[in-house]
Amino acid sequence: MPNVVLCGYYGQGNAGDEALLLTLLQMLPSGVKPIVLSHNPTATTQAYGVTAIPHKSWATLKAIAKADGFIFGGGSLLQDVTSLGSLLYYAGLMKWAQLLGKKTVAWAQGIGPLQSSLANHITRFVLRSCTGITVRDEASANLLKNWQIPHILAPDPVWALAAQPFGEMPDLPQPRIAVNLRSHRTLTPPKIAVLLEALKQFQQQNQASVILVPFQESQDAAIAQQLYDELAEPKAIITPIQPQQYKSLFAQVDFLIGMRLHSLILAAADCPCFALSYDPKVTQLQQQCGIPGLDLEQFPRDAAAITAQWTTAFQDQRPLTPAQQQSIQSQVQTHQEILKTFL
Repeated sequence: MPNVVLCGYYGQGNAGDEALLLTLLQMLPSGVKPIVLSHNPTATTQAYGVTAIPHKSWATLKAIAKADGFIFGGGSLLQDVTSLGSLLYYAGLMKWAQLLGKKTVAWAQGIGPLQSSLANHITRFVLRSCTGITVRDEASANLLKNWQIPHILAPDPVWALAAQPFGEMPDLPQPRIAVNLRSHRTLTPPKIAVLLEALKQFQQQNQASVILVPFQESQDAAIAQQLYDELAEPKAIITPIQPQQYKSLFAQVDFLIGMRLHSLILAAADCPCFALSYDPKVTQLQQQCGIPGLDLEQFPRDAAAITAQWTTAFQDQRPLTPAQQQSIQSQVQTHQEILKTFL
């Protein structure tokens, strides 16, 4: 049985990255044994029943040396916005696997942003030696095309994740407005204050329940609690345990105001969405699916103007059509095919 090391932002309690891991595990060819590099190996093993090891340890290098393959398991791993150190870590592991002659797959990647020439050079250097590459957005595909690196473009694999019941929805009257925010340099305290005022207006105008949906405790919970403390009833904070349960939750709401990429992906098939874009990957998803939104870099200071945009989207926007969903689902299978081809 071939062993394959899976590398990603796993075990950090981020629902989006856990959804990517779960989808990857489901798409691996039968007979492949995964070894997951995780920030919390115990939690990863308990959640998915797989072998997991600390992501920064000698055990990581030994596992790669003994494995038959190495996979970048989805997401924006090759970028230097977080830090150049993060890029060096991921690129270093991939190059280690390549130097040892392992099969290396960059799977469902969103490449960049790459702010420095060094980051561009390192990323190109690593990717040109990969056995196979799939990317999830046009910008990444165009970058690889300019670098003359073979690749396949397909939508984010989390589109293929099936819903799982998360339990009984709290007794909240409709319409139900879900809100997902995360901490980020573009979401400054003044902008949070404007958002809060807009939410109050929107809730009052529609006599709505507001459901705050954190995706990662360390990044989202404090903002969710801040909004919860200021909003009127009815309101709730709901944090599903499993990634699939977010999809089930969003199927029971009437509108999502979402900042995180995977909140929008998990909701778009079941409810109208409005994006608050903090990253090019969110903007690209908006373009792909026709999701309205605002760029947090050019965020208006007028709460009433934001409320008006939400009202228009709430009234006019619709979930993805069955035809759109079928098209995306068909394209997503490309990510599974490349695993079968190269592993």
